[in-house]
Amino acid sequence: MTLTIVLQILTVYVGFCSSYISTSGLYPKIQRNYGAIGTKCFVKADRKQFNILMAATESPISQKKKVVVLGGDGFCGWPTALYLSEQGHDVIIMDNLSRRKIDVDLGCDSLTPIANIQERCNVWNALSGNKLQFKYLDLMKDYQELLDFFVAEKPDTVVHFAEQRAAPYSMKGPREKRYTIDNNLSGTHNLLCAIVESGLDIHVVHLGTMGVYGYGTSGGEIPEGYLDVILPGGRPSKILHPAYPGSVYHLTKCLDALVFQFYNKNDGIRVTDLHQGIVWGTNTPQTIRDERLINRFDYDGDYGTVLNRFLMQAALNIPLTVYGTGGQTRAFIHISDTARCIEIAINNPPAAGDKVEIFNQVAETLKVRDLATLISDKTGCGVRNLENPRKEDAENELEVSNKKFCSLGLDPITLEMGLLDEVVNIAGKYQGRCDKSKVLPSSFWNKARAEAAASDKARIEELK
Repeated sequence: MTLTIVLQILTVYVGFCSSYISTSGLYPKIQRNYGAIGTKCFVKADRKQFNILMAATESPISQKKKVVVLGGDGFCGWPTALYLSEQGHDVIIMDNLSRRKIDVDLGCDSLTPIANIQERCNVWNALSGNKLQFKYLDLMKDYQELLDFFVAEKPDTVVHFAEQRAAPYSMKGPREKRYTIDNNLSGTHNLLCAIVESGLDIHVVHLGTMGVYGYGTSGGEIPEGYLDVILPGGRPSKILHPAYPGSVYHLTKCLDALVFQFYNKNDGIRVTDLHQGIVWGTNTPQTIRDERLINRFDYDGDYGTVLNRFLMQAALNIPLTVYGTGGQTRAFIHISDTARCIEIAINNPPAAGDKVEIFNQVAETLKVRDLATLISDKTGCGVRNLENPRKEDAENELEVSNKKFCSLGLDPITLEMGLLDEVVNIAGKYQGRCDKSKVLPSSFWNKARAEAAASDKARIEELK
């Protein structure tokens, strides 16, 4: 059956039906050449999905664009920059290297030995034959330089990773709280203000967090950004999902969302906001090509995610430290899928005049204690419960919709697929670089949490 006939049939189908269709196998030619329809997803066949499919048949998904990656030296930014470069995009990294400076402040380096940014770019360019560029710029402070850069380079897309990304660090003390607010909000606002002043149509792709929704039990599936509600008097409306931040870091992401709504409404800036789960994994097919391209791996109590901390502890054969009951449910996504999702967002920008597009960038959800059990079963490492340094519910459920990314080609890597590889090839290989004194939490949400930790017998035992 030809592609034309398939599309004609689909046109009739969309016009008369709104049932769910399986997209893994109906359109192999489109799937192979364009990646527009993913496998393992069921997508509602409405007019919007049909328009996406038609657009994908008109031009390849890998259409070259000039992309600026803000924060491109960081944990998510670096592998994303390489992935976009490999896909044929013209990529410029912009970073003030603040994450490396925080390493010095905390006295804790990445577990993996990361090269300096210029060497990273040079190695990638030599291996790939591409021209990945780096520009040093502080988004919070260098507004005029940012504006001049946009006018000169005229990028199609800006990917915004340039924010302090750790919830524990944002709660460490007044200095870190104030820095997180100043850096994240000023940087985001300067970006949008510069785009308006430049007069350019630049699509902003922002890496947000699932934490904007909060981690209470919502009683149902969390939609992608917007809620359909009935206002008093029976008036239907669509509103942003209520924000419920759990840290100063999460607070900045909630405020970012409002800034995006204003500049989208007032100035027509096209924005895609990605509410991402906890990222796991270290290397991607791009970073693994040379030791000097390796991605960073944070394991400390401030920047190490729960999964990285568990992986490091398993490699050292010390008990996995679960906070509280471990009943907190979190969303997860592999670092390779983060990069893929970013390109999907780049290649599917909102149309002019459309509202802010919001995607839930997650692969799966899991309770922390179940994650600990999964790693313990694979490695034989024990588990130890500590007083929770965070002020949060002891137990919560988390059901998340990710239909948009699935409909556009995401076939995610799951925890079951790659956990043991991370333990052996990363945490195990570099365990000699680990400072064990940095693994336990050193940032507490309030004085009550700090006092509880100070008298926690399990923590005291862990410190011996």
